[in-house]
Amino acid sequence: MKIAILSPFYPYRGGIAQFSAMLYKTLKKNHEVKAFSFSRLYPDFLFPGKTQYVTKEDNAIFVASDRTLDSINPFTYQAATKRIEKFKPDILVIAYWMPFFAPAYGHIANRLKNKTKIISLLHNAIPHEPNFFDKFFVKLLIKNSHGFMIMSDVVKDDLLSLKPNAAYCLKPHPLYDHFGEKTSSLEARNKLEINPEKKTLLFFGLIRNYKGLDLLIEAMSILDDSYQLVIAGEAYGSFDSYEKQINASKAKERIKVFNQYIEDKDVPVLFSAADALVLPYKSATQSGVIPVAYHFDTPIISTNVGSLKSTLENAGTGIICSPEVGSLARGIDELFSVGKEKIIQNIKVEKKTLSWESFAQALMEFSRSI
Repeated sequence: MKIAILSPFYPYRGGIAQFSAMLYKTLKKNHEVKAFSFSRLYPDFLFPGKTQYVTKEDNAIFVASDRTLDSINPFTYQAATKRIEKFKPDILVIAYWMPFFAPAYGHIANRLKNKTKIISLLHNAIPHEPNFFDKFFVKLLIKNSHGFMIMSDVVKDDLLSLKPNAAYCLKPHPLYDHFGEKTSSLEARNKLEINPEKKTLLFFGLIRNYKGLDLLIEAMSILDDSYQLVIAGEAYGSFDSYEKQINASKAKERIKVFNQYIEDKDVPVLFSAADALVLPYKSATQSGVIPVAYHFDTPIISTNVGSLKSTLENAGTGIICSPEVGSLARGIDELFSVGKEKIIQNIKVEKKTLSWESFAQALMEFSRSI
């Protein structure tokens, strides 16, 4: 079967590009697959981070792609449509995560929907930090898609609120398993220059308001001095408020900050050093960080927002608390008081169900059913 995937690919960095690259590699084992990407993803003035692109330090997955689409240049929408049409795909998979891209995606899907099956892969249907116009834009894509691949119940509910009769396949997020192997915690903590004896919590990933880092920093003041926190990720926006909060905290000396985009090569060190990953989110649909934690057999403490509660509770792979400081501190204490070994064993069981092969097979079976 011929499959086109429209998504950010190399040289763009980030979770969506990683996800699409791994899906591409898996599908290519049994199908003819072509990647279509962006000549410009975000205009520089709209991008909140330091760079959109991989660097020489990144262990990025290279995928050769047709980079015709410019997100803010409507003249390229039809050019990209023609490039995809020339490939004559049986299926077009569109990786969607925010309304900014819906006009371009919607145009392409509308032009091709009578010639190929359009499957929108929804990382989110409605953004974590929504605006009043979001639903209008996402409907440009939804109304022109034949079916949807989704990875959480929250995204399913959002999708069905926009299109009640939508055909969808719900398959959990596969593992990000390309980071390499776990090393000893002692070695990793020495590399990070943190105390090798303390119970180590990790906040990992892009830092945005809805992810609740402020709650976790405050919770550190409640936890005793046997705990330390590593914050690793690039702030989308200013880090100043978090820095002020840390400087005012009595736990200041037990908080280590790496306010930067985390290169793939550094991920094993961070997760090897950590006893637990903390997701103090105030809102969420799903989390691409959970599959990374699973890869490294790292227990998770998470708030009960979005699909995070069901994801972790159903598998027994973490501790659930409320998105408030006291509950978060109690959840962290609970993990260490009840012991982590059962949770780690549950993670090892859950990992077996989250292969890319299984996800790709579900996608293909779904495409044949619609």
